[in-house]
Amino acid sequence: MSFLFDEKEKVFLINTEKTSYAMALVDDVNLHHVYYGKKIQSTNLRYLLREDVYPFIPSTAKRETNGYIESATFEYPQTGMGDYRDSAFCVRSMDGYRASELVYAGYNVMAGKPKLEGLPATWGEKCETLQIYLEDKLLGLKVTLNYSVFDGNDAIIRSVFVENQGKEPVYLEKVLSSCVEMFNKDFEMMTLPGSWARERHIQKMPVGYGRQNAASFRGKSSPQEHPFMALVTPGTNQTQGEVYAMNFVYSGNFIAQVERNEFDFVRMTMGIHPEGFCWKLEPGDTFTAPEVVNVYSATGLETMTRTFHHLYREHLIRSPYLHKERPILINNWEATYFDFDEKKLIDIAKEASKLGIEMLVMDDGWFGKRNNDDCSLGDWQVNEEKLKGGLPYLVEEVKKLGMKFGIWFEPEMICPDSDLFRAHPDWAIQIPGRDIIQSRAQYVLDLTRQEVVDAVYDMIDQVLKSADISYVKWDMNRFLTNLGSAALPADRQGEIYHRFMLGVYQLQERLITDYPDLLLENCSSGGGRFDPGMLYYSPQIWCSDDTDAIERLAIQEGTALIYPLSTMGAHVSVCPNHAIGRTTPFETRGNVALAGTFGYELDITKLSDEEKELVKEQTKQYHKYHRLVADGEYYRLASYQENNAYDCFMVVNSDQSKALVFYVQVLSHAQVKSRFVPLRGLDEAKTYSVNGVTYTGDVLNNVGLRIDIEWGDFQSKIFEIEALS
Repeated sequence: MSFLFDEKEKVFLINTEKTSYAMALVDDVNLHHVYYGKKIQSTNLRYLLREDVYPFIPSTAKRETNGYIESATFEYPQTGMGDYRDSAFCVRSMDGYRASELVYAGYNVMAGKPKLEGLPATWGEKCETLQIYLEDKLLGLKVTLNYSVFDGNDAIIRSVFVENQGKEPVYLEKVLSSCVEMFNKDFEMMTLPGSWARERHIQKMPVGYGRQNAASFRGKSSPQEHPFMALVTPGTNQTQGEVYAMNFVYSGNFIAQVERNEFDFVRMTMGIHPEGFCWKLEPGDTFTAPEVVNVYSATGLETMTRTFHHLYREHLIRSPYLHKERPILINNWEATYFDFDEKKLIDIAKEASKLGIEMLVMDDGWFGKRNNDDCSLGDWQVNEEKLKGGLPYLVEEVKKLGMKFGIWFEPEMICPDSDLFRAHPDWAIQIPGRDIIQSRAQYVLDLTRQEVVDAVYDMIDQVLKSADISYVKWDMNRFLTNLGSAALPADRQGEIYHRFMLGVYQLQERLITDYPDLLLENCSSGGGRFDPGMLYYSPQIWCSDDTDAIERLAIQEGTALIYPLSTMGAHVSVCPNHAIGRTTPFETRGNVALAGTFGYELDITKLSDEEKELVKEQTKQYHKYHRLVADGEYYRLASYQENNAYDCFMVVNSDQSKALVFYVQVLSHAQVKSRFVPLRGLDEAKTYSVNGVTYTGDVLNNVGLRIDIEWGDFQSKIFEIEALS
């Protein structure tokens, strides 16, 4: 049993395999957070509430109710009644008042999880959910706090339902999904900020007084900010220190915030960003807030990472490709950009098929009059002047080579120079009387409208039905601006951001339902929407438009902090690299890409004979290593971002019989001897062969693997480790 309610102590206790989470009732009315940390069995936790310390609790000191409220460790804090810290919930009544008093109204324990209608969510058997009910009788609101736990995993997954049981509508102005109150431990805040082409770089900073956050209100989770935050104790590294982490299972606007008040209480919250959010909740209706995954680790970042990896592999990603060997693809984008025809694509496929590449992906430029990025988004019909014989001919020619075929879409966008916009100008998100702001000569389609969702899906469906297509790359290359919908009344315009995201989710759900064997890869200007919400629909996401192997070290390290390696779209590209101009050895480009889903982003017909031989070797390596990389336990051994010299990580299979060590020497230095890198995750009682040399597991784990310094920058190696006994 994962949940316990102690009737005498009025304490709720949630237990996972290694962690505990506790709440307590005050005066049988207010729900307080009291503990999150290492697993405990006792519910003797009321002393943590300090009920006998000024300003006391309302039942004993009504003259200081405000003092109690402003320092109480509320489980789900609200706006307007005296808590001056940032809230998790704000509602406005029809009379214009912004205040609520959510009081305890009961609980329920259910097998499984409640469905989150229209939203991505964790799933699976051997799961229990604690539901705690709060009510505001004056407003007629019922708020359900959901806490779900899966057997064998230490994550606690939280979501919130808000039901209007009253007689009048209310306006929800903030509905966050998770809040945790803690005593300060000199926390540092860890986030994953970035930009286009340098997404998800790990950042740590001290938590000072006041509010600090990572947030996006660009309409998507964004490359600038990632829906992840962790609070860590001083000195936390991979194997030591306390970690409190949150990750949002959502792809739209978000806020992840920590606030430290004058009493050194720390409030950590996460949910939909309240900027631009206002949801009209009619009587009888329910609003569902997306899930937040909460993870605690007492043994450093590595344990946190493993908890996320296992949860997402076992209870989030649904694709049949999760445990399949995915085809090695070649994408024509950096090979040709818009300058291609069917002959050029077939030439690329012919050469690629000889070298072990298994799928050709046709990127942007195949539809409408799309010979540059100024037109035709929304006109999802094949340009048969460019592709003679149309899509069926091209696909069949590729299939004759023994290869599969994939195609690129950007379904959320529309160009002003497109037949679709000329026919339906009101289908673009816009504010009447204002010019629509362009980005990349694009507007955003109003996916809050069902007729727009249906029209876009019908066009995609017709293309996919016309030929044997195995893969779709789903792109999204701009942020949302000019927020206005012709289909929503004035008092519902604040629902656009969230309704837009629900429209995207509906499109992707329909796609994978109608085409269950399709491999879907999400992309958003590279890794601009790499989040758990997208992983619910696609098993992999394009990690970044920056394919430079050295730049990718930091990007892939930050991504792997939370997400399995099998989710990271990673390709070998040409040099000088198209994003930054760096030249790196072909072997290193391959070794770095092998840590992800693996493919090529170049004109293979222009490679030298030596490079083509390396492609043959790399494709063989992919098939040899893929299952270990995709399913193995990930250990971060060294970070180039920290040491400015080299990068190193390893993966180990479940029975510790096989492992791979990935090593990149970024910069070479004079008069430097061999490095000894201690490994982790091996069985210390076993004997292992490492690239043909024999070691015992205890030596490799505690003394380390010797790695010689190479001549030249950007050198790399992969060490194969196999148990002999």
